[in-house]
Amino acid sequence: MADKQTILVTGAGNGIGRAVLTHFHGLGWRVIGLDTDEEALAELRAALPQDSALLIACDVGVEDAVAKAFAQIGDWLGDDPLACLVNNAAIADPYCGPLEDLALTDWQRWIDACLTAAFLVSRAAVPLLRRGEGASIANISSTRAVMSEPDTFAYAASKGGIDALTHSMAVSLGPDIRVNAIRPGWIETGPWQKESQRSVPDHRKKDRAQHPVGRVGRPEDIAEAVAYFHAAGFVTGQHLNVDGGMTAKMIYED
Repeated sequence: MADKQTILVTGAGNGIGRAVLTHFHGLGWRVIGLDTDEEALAELRAALPQDSALLIACDVGVEDAVAKAFAQIGDWLGDDPLACLVNNAAIADPYCGPLEDLALTDWQRWIDACLTAAFLVSRAAVPLLRRGEGASIANISSTRAVMSEPDTFAYAASKGGIDALTHSMAVSLGPDIRVNAIRPGWIETGPWQKESQRSVPDHRKKDRAQHPVGRVGRPEDIAEAVAYFHAAGFVTGQHLNVDGGMTAKMIYED
């Protein structure tokens, strides 16, 4: 199996992570997925061959859990390298309510699920990434790192931290490992949820019209961006908005 490249995706059970994992498996890669959603992982295990897919239940914001997962990953890889890491895990709901009502424990939950998780997983993955040539890390940020909606303080802060972590890692880990960030905009994840929560999108005309490309984003769009960054050997420390042009367009109230 040494001739096959391997990608590790956090938050792989649903949505963007599931699409990235599936996309790369379809390209012939071996895939490793980490998630806390046992039901979603069970679906993926049933769909993907065990010799080319390793799905592990893991809370990537917890240091001990990451260490245990990487013990399994190390055994599964043997002496093979990890080619690509995608730090995608986060709390999907960005809304936390008024600032004066936001408990520190809730704030920390958002930060740990996204930013702390990216640190812990990257730290554990670096020795495996350095085994090969052309390794890359794609951190999934958000357009909310640079623009906000009301009451999204913790989510925005975690994604802003991801942006800063990205350029810091790119400078420090190069030339062995390239590190870039992808900032998704409005991505419709309904078709990429586990079966019990799967849904068919029904976007309004004005939803589509907010985007200069004329549609809402799909998780596949993010998977393609990850593939681009991995192949782009002269690109590191960059932050790419994948948002259909939404952040470039002036939007006015009706």
